Amino acid sequence: MKTTKLLIACALLLAFSCKEQEPKQEVTKEIEIRQWKPEDTRSIQGNRAKRGLISKTEKATPGYVLFNPSNSTKTFLIDKEGTVLHTWNGELMAPLSPYLLENGNLIRMEIDPDYPTFAAGGAAGRIREYDWDGNLLWDFELANEKELLHHDLEVLPNGNILAIAYEAKSPAEALAAGMNPEHIAKAGVWPDKIIEIKPTKPSGGEIVWEWHLWDHLVQDFDPSKKNYGVLADNPRKININAHVVHDFPPMPEEQVSELKKIGMFPANFSSDNLASDFTHCNAVSYNPELDQIVFSFKLFNEFFIIDHSTNTAEAKGSEGGKYGHGGDLLYRWGNPENYGRGDKEDRMLYNQHDAKFIPEGYPGAGHIMVFNNDILNSANKYPGLIAAMFAAKSPDPEISIADFGNYSAVYEVVPQTNEDGSYLLPESEPMGPKDPNWSYTAPDKYSFYSAIQSGAHRMKNGNTFVTSGFRGRMFEVTPENEIVWEYWNPFNFQYRLPDGNVAAPYIPFQQFRATHYDTDYPAFSGKKLVPVSPQPEPFIFKMPPPPVQQDSVH
Repeated sequence: MKTTKLLIACALLLAFSCKEQEPKQEVTKEIEIRQWKPEDTRSIQGNRAKRGLISKTEKATPGYVLFNPSNSTKTFLIDKEGTVLHTWNGELMAPLSPYLLENGNLIRMEIDPDYPTFAAGGAAGRIREYDWDGNLLWDFELANEKELLHHDLEVLPNGNILAIAYEAKSPAEALAAGMNPEHIAKAGVWPDKIIEIKPTKPSGGEIVWEWHLWDHLVQDFDPSKKNYGVLADNPRKININAHVVHDFPPMPEEQVSELKKIGMFPANFSSDNLASDFTHCNAVSYNPELDQIVFSFKLFNEFFIIDHSTNTAEAKGSEGGKYGHGGDLLYRWGNPENYGRGDKEDRMLYNQHDAKFIPEGYPGAGHIMVFNNDILNSANKYPGLIAAMFAAKSPDPEISIADFGNYSAVYEVVPQTNEDGSYLLPESEPMGPKDPNWSYTAPDKYSFYSAIQSGAHRMKNGNTFVTSGFRGRMFEVTPENEIVWEYWNPFNFQYRLPDGNVAAPYIPFQQFRATHYDTDYPAFSGKKLVPVSPQPEPFIFKMPPPPVQQDSVH
């Protein structure tokens, strides 16, 4: 197979290694990236792959699938034949996960057109609710210089909304919190908070509960700071210096500008804030039986569980609430090295997404499902596909999965508990289990891979619905790992961002997440579900021109 060699400096790779004390001499390293051919079925983006309905067996579960097509203001509901049955259309781009309420209303995050300060994947700023006919019922905005909604939301049983938001902290505030100054971006850092919003329709809402990462920090870097401590003795706290490996390597402003021009970065990105998003919370889920919240920190390679029964004051501290620990962590899983109770060999999660509770009444109720995105091949010494693509300036449109050898998996994790139901916290060992209770990987391992986005949720019959985000691939898999339905998003509506760019043109079919709903879901009661006419036209991928010549990459 014909190859193209991209030269990537080891200095960039060092940006993704942990706690290097001495700068190392720059040495170039060759990476062979294979050119796409029609017979290559393992292209990471799948831009030229067959799309639409791929397969449907008699074991496929009857129902419907809800998703937001790429680069679009639309949300689609399709049947298991891949036919579009219903469409919601707003005025703002909605690239994240939509949810269908039992009353037939749609709720989703949308991108505020002029949010300031923040510049990270999953940025939103708005939550909007529509009725079945597409009429806007509620609009909530949190997109200012200090805060920004992003990534995910969860509708609570009382109708309130849990959501994730960044909050901006200055370099001085990060330093005062014990953060290693080498890890502090010039623009400061953006820790996460979780808020509960009581809607006031038709617009706005009251924040009635909140939890801040910034209130639950520990560090072993600076003894002069009040949150200094031994990590292994403080597993309920989050080490502010745990993560030093960022999504993007250091880049000069000229390179950032080039990537903005081709839609790979939004307008707010700069060389000063590439490392500001140091946690990247990408999912939030609620368990009403336990009154607990699980959320995923991608860049820490962990998910965490906290107590929602606290009031806001208790959520700031370490006492109070149903479980007695205030807003401190009740449980954590994925990377015990973060809290001094393991090393790299004990790590289980790699840039994971969509950590969520399995609901009551479903097989595995109370367990945690998570999409484990970027599991490192033991022979792979590179920092991950996305990092290498950005380091190369001009992302190859059809990189083969086999070129990097990383892969993805879906895990079902059963937290270890005491007799009273509280989570087991060993005296000195990491929180268990050591391995997931169930997992899915592709039979050949490497053909199932999405370095970003993605998700999975348990279905009532015990099957699992999976979204492999990079390719826009959705499928239903049985407990025995048999795929019984598969569909690839064929749509891209070329929505233009305020700066005029089409977002991520090299990944035109990407899908943050999709959700399967059974035919008896209450939202469909009394609804006439017939194919829309005409059906939306599929998108045909055409290679965008590269911003730089490959032989000029250093």
